[in-house]
Amino acid sequence: MSDYNQVEENVFYKQLFRELYFAPTEEDVDKIIQKYPEIFNQGNWDPYGNNENFFGVIENQQASPIPALVEKVTNSIDAILMRKCYETGIDPKSTDAPRTMIEAIEKFFPNYKYWDLSSHKKQQAENIQIIADGPRMNTSLIIYDDGEGQHPKDFEKTFLSLLRDNKKDIHFVQGKYNMGGSGAIIFCGKNKYQLIASKRFDRKGKFGFTLVRRHPLSEKEEFTKIETWYEYLKLNGKIPSFDIKMIDLKLYNREFTTGTVIKLYSYDLPSGSRSVISRDLNQSLNEYLFEPALPLYTIDKKKRYPEDKNPERDLYGLKRRLEEDANKYVEEYYVEEYSNKEIGKVKITCYIFKAKIEEKSVKESKQSIRREFFKNNMSVLFSLNGQVHGHYTSEFITRALKYQLIKDCLLIHVDCTQMRYNFRKELFMASRDRLKNGDESRKLRDIVASTLRKGRLNEIYKKRRDSITVDAEDTKGLLKSFSKNLPFKNDLLKLLNKTFKLDDWSTGNRKAKKSNSQNKLKPRTAKESFNPKRFPSYFKLESKAKEGKPVTEIPLGGERTIKFSSDVENQYFVRVEEPDELKIALVKYKPVDVSNNGGDLQEFQDTVSQDIEDIFDVIKKSPNEGTIKIILRPSQNVQVGDALQVKTTLTNPGKDFNHTFWVKISYPEMPKTSAQKEAEDERLGLPSYILVYKEDKNPEEEKERITWEKFEKTGQTMSYQTIVHPLVEGDTLESIYINMDSSVLKDYKSRLKAEESFELADKRYITAVYFHTLFLYTTLIRQIGLILPPFPAIIFLEMQV
Repeated sequence: MSDYNQVEENVFYKQLFRELYFAPTEEDVDKIIQKYPEIFNQGNWDPYGNNENFFGVIENQQASPIPALVEKVTNSIDAILMRKCYETGIDPKSTDAPRTMIEAIEKFFPNYKYWDLSSHKKQQAENIQIIADGPRMNTSLIIYDDGEGQHPKDFEKTFLSLLRDNKKDIHFVQGKYNMGGSGAIIFCGKNKYQLIASKRFDRKGKFGFTLVRRHPLSEKEEFTKIETWYEYLKLNGKIPSFDIKMIDLKLYNREFTTGTVIKLYSYDLPSGSRSVISRDLNQSLNEYLFEPALPLYTIDKKKRYPEDKNPERDLYGLKRRLEEDANKYVEEYYVEEYSNKEIGKVKITCYIFKAKIEEKSVKESKQSIRREFFKNNMSVLFSLNGQVHGHYTSEFITRALKYQLIKDCLLIHVDCTQMRYNFRKELFMASRDRLKNGDESRKLRDIVASTLRKGRLNEIYKKRRDSITVDAEDTKGLLKSFSKNLPFKNDLLKLLNKTFKLDDWSTGNRKAKKSNSQNKLKPRTAKESFNPKRFPSYFKLESKAKEGKPVTEIPLGGERTIKFSSDVENQYFVRVEEPDELKIALVKYKPVDVSNNGGDLQEFQDTVSQDIEDIFDVIKKSPNEGTIKIILRPSQNVQVGDALQVKTTLTNPGKDFNHTFWVKISYPEMPKTSAQKEAEDERLGLPSYILVYKEDKNPEEEKERITWEKFEKTGQTMSYQTIVHPLVEGDTLESIYINMDSSVLKDYKSRLKAEESFELADKRYITAVYFHTLFLYTTLIRQIGLILPPFPAIIFLEMQV
């Protein structure tokens, strides 16, 4: 036919590319293929990766479309760093090349610190763009980068290859497996169309392009082939190409000269990211690109959303969003760093969100926070070089941490970049979207949980929990009154006693607890106000040890906390701009005890070359109101009597602060006696109930009431439709919050004539709700064996009182 035989090849290829590029959806690509049957005949298609059996590599990568799209962005970041490396005259595989992505940014972008300023960030973001095309509910995506680009003759070794070692020896890029870029193909409509086009950054050679698709099986092939495969277009035995100096591809604020552009037709975006691409897709990508090396743009079109006032939004990672918007959404954030010889360093950052945002109800605040920061239901993020490689849901918070109250307002980021390679490689799948289920991932889970439960997070949780706790002395008395007339059968008592330690009023087996009045705490003195500074003016070791003596003895198999005081602000280790750190090093080590009952340790002159992680597991904690803590746990490489000199350095732009001190390894702590173990038995007495009211009608009373407003400061909601909210920590039912202004109780009391009947109605209501909740909980935990997290706030639609 056709135009191909009648028009000069260069002109026709340019026309064909433009038709494909500006095709809004896969249906439009189908029409182009039907328009040029000679061009798209089966003889012009080669298998992706030159192997029909590679369909499994493509189809068994990312499990959802957003992380698959992130791989495209990662490739774009790699391409720009590669271009910068070549332009600097450095071979990316040489020893002169940067060893890490951070080094590459510092070397190739000396002004990168200015990217936190809006104008500089937006200028850099133009080099990577994600652009929406097509109708709202059938969106195609264009990914552009101004990176190294590829010559048409190299497409089959780069874009169209699989499992090659193209970047194996390049340390400063993310992509290593030579397959991640193909993961997005399976989310491209029904026919899996993907357009790839590129020109090398040196402006030499032509602009090449090809179309990728899933091979459509013929009727004969359906009976002879087990699986289909993926393939790409070649014309006259090569990648089609044509000459350009520049081409208008409707990019934002520029025309295409060099780099790469990829179009994903009819991309299967999740429902939460299908609306305004510059906003909703931006938020999803931000979660997976927690701290990307380079900023980028997400761009929608006015014709798709004419009422959107901001169709172009820059994207620079969730970390910056969290810390830039801290005053609006985040109550506080801090970092704790764990390190040991086997694992390396793990940096854990916790972000605790406010229960209530200004001008919004608690329910609206929770919805807003989930929409803005938890679009992909990820509560614990594991990242490498800023890209999230796996995650946990809020199950980790309710199960491992047992912090039910803050499960909806806690985000945890675990930075794995400085882990040792041999440990890290066993953590993540090659698809970089999920954790492996192996010994290393289980060990990391335990480390994160134990580190956070002993740190600042535990204090924050107790503070929120205590804010809705009142004196429960009346609870026990009322429960005694209830129990006198309740038929406690032996079977029921056995069931309850397996879960709770019942008091003697119900079982006759327990001794009465001592009165709380005998254990009253001494009144605390008022704490001096803390006035933080952006940079520290001092750094002091908090110790009463005499000079030359160990500041502490650390038991073998145990741990000790060492405290320092400083006037630096809490976010010193984690803030986006000008962060610093606490460094810990081993200076001297004497692996024998010659101290003669604690003699002068300064006589030890042995120097060591070991890292401190060879001797200790180390946990470093963020400053907290003037206090900085480190925790040291001896490894198996030390013995009782060893003495070690440790140096701590608080880095500071003006002058670093240093402290050197000795610690000594002591005998293991004695195991707890049976009496101590019994005293620490996790099973508690029957849970107290706490009455919650819409408002405090009698504020002059000495006894404090829990109101809806106060209860909602924890992030939980309560309304007329709520009957009860059980507070469960792990598998322990701690308290039962009963709503005394529920519509059920109000409707019942409205039919009562005698006012003296109100008190009886309240008691019957409390009794019914309390024991319904208690029996339901007991049955679940004993018969099913678990409480499905989170244990729900029970809402009874009908209830007899």
